[in-house]
Amino acid sequence: MARMVNFSLDEDSKFDDDGRVKRTGTLMTASAHIITAVIGSGVLSLAWATAQLGWIAGPIALLAFSVITWFTSILLADCYRSPDPITGRRNYTYMDVVKANLGGRKFQFCGLAQYLNLFGITIGYTITSSISMVAIKRANCFHDEHIREGCHEPNNNFIITFGLMQVLLSQIPNFHKLGWLSVVAAVMSFGYSSIGLGLSINSIADGEARPKTNLTGIPIGEGMSAMDKMWNSFSALGDIAFAYSFSTVLVEIQDTLKSSPPENQVMRKATFVGISVSTVFYTLCGVLGYAAFGNKAPGNLLTGFGFYEPFWLVDLANVFIVVHLVGAYQVFAQPLFGFVENWCKQRWPESTFIAKEQQIMLPGCGIFNFSLFRLIWRTIYVILTTVVAMAFPNFNDVVGLLGAAVFWPLAVFFPIEMYIAQTKMRKFSTTWIWMQILSFTCLIISLLAAAGSIQGLIKDMPTLKPFKSQS
Repeated sequence: MARMVNFSLDEDSKFDDDGRVKRTGTLMTASAHIITAVIGSGVLSLAWATAQLGWIAGPIALLAFSVITWFTSILLADCYRSPDPITGRRNYTYMDVVKANLGGRKFQFCGLAQYLNLFGITIGYTITSSISMVAIKRANCFHDEHIREGCHEPNNNFIITFGLMQVLLSQIPNFHKLGWLSVVAAVMSFGYSSIGLGLSINSIADGEARPKTNLTGIPIGEGMSAMDKMWNSFSALGDIAFAYSFSTVLVEIQDTLKSSPPENQVMRKATFVGISVSTVFYTLCGVLGYAAFGNKAPGNLLTGFGFYEPFWLVDLANVFIVVHLVGAYQVFAQPLFGFVENWCKQRWPESTFIAKEQQIMLPGCGIFNFSLFRLIWRTIYVILTTVVAMAFPNFNDVVGLLGAAVFWPLAVFFPIEMYIAQTKMRKFSTTWIWMQILSFTCLIISLLAAAGSIQGLIKDMPTLKPFKSQS
């Protein structure tokens, strides 16, 4: 007999200390959320990033960003409750944490950076998933026709297909109900990352190509000018920084955890697990991918067709990518959904259209709370991201720019400043000085990465074809 799953917010009669429905999140679900948020399909572009930076700077950059992200995530986890990290009042979103600890214009700046970034990520995931769907057809074409070029397909139909899936999944009420989807997405991320690693190892073991590699990356002179080398290196840093930027949803993930043991203690463990696993996969994919393809490493090992055979394994990896991105879209969209819906409820508290929910019995799933407002608003959002994805097929460059722009404020600056404010750290103390040095260094890196992304946008502008993208 199928297990009944209740999607209702009223499924538990017990409540937390603030009157909200009792949370059920655990170390496992939080770790799955983090892995889903951190390990995106961008992991397969790290071979390209390593090729730009070389054998020395590439692995160092991967390790450095993982340590920085882990450190600042711990600071952010301790700010979830205020003023005390264990007994203080809960802050349900990243913006709530900033408002409670810093307030004022910093709170407004945080909201702009966070939700603009979430919007950009969902568009980027829409584009990336369509490329993986097209890659499945192209891999089959390469195998059937015995060619290594051509077999191009338009992206728009696949973008629309992904959008239709998101219209359905967007009706999941809130972050608390995403545990199962994140677990599935996390498994998928392990699947395609492992396939990419396996194919890289096989290519290295085969030893036929013997690709060229360098300690400092692609050398100047082999179709690479000094300026191109500089911009590509900046873009590579932006790719790595963006790959580790999950702070935009960290508080929302922490808000799913049970109140006992203390949320910050569980989140410390979940963050360590999530970032450690992600770093291992990132480093292996970057290093082994570079070893397999050298200075000619493609932008994506699986959709850029660094591998053509076995075609069925390439197909399977791209299926895993699509399933992962289906879940990852929701992980990043749910905070934005919740913000808009809570704002509307506060703005129009008497509106039955906004507040009313109807209980519907779904066969095999139990009771589902249906909201017409939620259906309309979230469907409009998904349509918007779908249309923008079709209109700007090179939007991944824009997402890279957004990632570079928000890495410093959301992943570094705000966590450090909030921790300093909460602990009442003495100004110009040794710890305060080192934290400021870290923040300033990350600011410089973000600015350089943003400059690289802007240069890429300018370079791609002449070839931009809205609504006519193909892979």
